Amino acid sequence: MSLDQLFGVLADIGFAAAELWGRQQDFEQVVQFAKRHGLVIASMGGHASLTDGLNKRSNHDRIEAELRASIEVAAEHGIPGLICLSGNRQPYQSEVEAIEAVADGLCRVAPYAEEHGVNLNLELLNSKIDHPGYQCDHTAWGMAVCERVGSPRVKLLYDIYHMQIMEGDLIRTIRESIQWIGHFHTAGNPGRKDMDDTQELNYIAICRAIADAGYSLYVGHEFTPRGDPVEALRQTFAVCNQG
Repeated sequence: MSLDQLFGVLADIGFAAAELWGRQQDFEQVVQFAKRHGLVIASMGGHASLTDGLNKRSNHDRIEAELRASIEVAAEHGIPGLICLSGNRQPYQSEVEAIEAVADGLCRVAPYAEEHGVNLNLELLNSKIDHPGYQCDHTAWGMAVCERVGSPRVKLLYDIYHMQIMEGDLIRTIRESIQWIGHFHTAGNPGRKDMDDTQELNYIAICRAIADAGYSLYVGHEFTPRGDPVEALRQTFAVCNQG
């Protein structure tokens, strides 16, 4: 199936958007395919790299330049959010020092994001299984960064799968931190597979809590289907729509 065909299937199912890792060579074509089928590009990577990120002050010049360029692209194509990454923990740095470093890096770009109406979404990832060493691995850590920056355009990418692994208590946390959340990711746990009855998360209740909290942006699905991908997406849409 071509990407154009896939976007057509997504639109038929009822999805509102697609999501990109970054600006690949065929980025413009991808955007055109999405627009042809009435889909928004909801999110894309704002800078490199996952392990070598904003917690290193020596990266700030590079990341600022990358984010400014990404903000301009996002504003041009109506992409509401960019993924930002803390990087892995550094042996010379305390948690407080790392929070300050990430916040200071985002402060350099936040006014430009505000000017262009684009969110900078700091991603929460688990450091237990998938991303050993990653620093922004708890909601409270990410919220401390957002509060320090104090910009309406600096938010969190709340990955439900990752935060189930790290801390659980998802619905309460989502309700209490919704003002800081600019994007969601999903997947079943354990295994990062389909959102079905083989995994432990009640996505009907989670999606209902997200909706009830007044969230009005996008929830992106980031799982690996066990079987047919299109059927998995149909089932996922149905589950989340019950919320």
